[in-house]
Amino acid sequence: MVDLKGQYEAIKDSVNASVLNVIESTAFINGPQVHEFQKNLENYLGVKHVIPCANGTDALQIAMMGLGLKPGDEVITADFTFAATVEVIALLQLTPVLVDVNPNDFNIDIEAIKKAITPKTKAIVPVHLFGQCADMDAIMEIANAHNLYVIEDNAQAIGATYTSKDGTKTKAGAISHVASTSFFPSKNLGCYGDGGAIFTNDDDLAHIIRGIVNHGMYKRYHHDVVGVNSRLDSIQAAVLNTKLPLLDEYCNKRKEAANKYNEAFKGQEKITIPFRNGSEDNHVFHQYTLKIQGANRDALAQHLNDNGIPCGVYYPIPLHNQKAYQDSRYNEADFPVTNQLVKEVISLPMHTELDDEQIEFITKTIITFVNG
Repeated sequence: MVDLKGQYEAIKDSVNASVLNVIESTAFINGPQVHEFQKNLENYLGVKHVIPCANGTDALQIAMMGLGLKPGDEVITADFTFAATVEVIALLQLTPVLVDVNPNDFNIDIEAIKKAITPKTKAIVPVHLFGQCADMDAIMEIANAHNLYVIEDNAQAIGATYTSKDGTKTKAGAISHVASTSFFPSKNLGCYGDGGAIFTNDDDLAHIIRGIVNHGMYKRYHHDVVGVNSRLDSIQAAVLNTKLPLLDEYCNKRKEAANKYNEAFKGQEKITIPFRNGSEDNHVFHQYTLKIQGANRDALAQHLNDNGIPCGVYYPIPLHNQKAYQDSRYNEADFPVTNQLVKEVISLPMHTELDDEQIEFITKTIITFVNG
């Protein structure tokens, strides 16, 4: 699904030198590479504060802790996404409120958000799924009208650019009150282990979060807030510093691969290609996800595996049907889109090293199967 080895070979000398520099310095935790990466990412995103941490799930949890959300507060998020988004809500004893998504871009449905708001609602967590930004203009309008926080889950869309209705362009993760991201190796900007970060333009919130990630300390052995131990280590920061200047190139290569996939699937009635909402830079294709209609999606997945083609079903079970998150509040009739998507979606190999021969083999194998 992701050719990390091929990507590494292209930057091997720079990565090796940066990692060796950390090892020789022995500044493994909170070393200069971490501070350098923080500043570089702030400049790239156009955001005032980046606070690195250990992984993307921690980033989302720490963002919620920083906002001071209390047990019982309701947090609205999408039903069709990875469990980490709802997991941290539950861990903090907040009340997750799952809502349906759009059938086109698979992002959180705006009308469903409006219907889900109650006096207990305190935050909305839009997930920029598969690399494409949610409708942040509408989400921020709703939040402002109801005095709610918005926390962008930007684990899949770093590098994407959102264009507002007034033409303003903003990097994903720099639009809301606070955002989280993941540097898991398969992401568009991935390290060689676990890593994450929180973004915000709020000075006071940034101060609180900096304490939370480091055991609640601003001064050694002085614990001012309840915190956690969640730090990006210097080796991972060194890798990310090497890759960050290449992020736009990486995203463009993914978009080029997506365009070639699209061209190959043109006119295929049983295959729905990814929908792009707005300008082309709004989608950076962390995943290239098809909808298969009129053919057996699971049989196709097996056929691809039999032919040595990796694929993935993201996601096979809605969150509201996961054992850990089932709740009597949920009605199946409220999730028609999610319940259909889990039967139809399939994600194809998507990375910076895809070549024309690979794309041709993948697409022909799929077309032959669905029309067989």
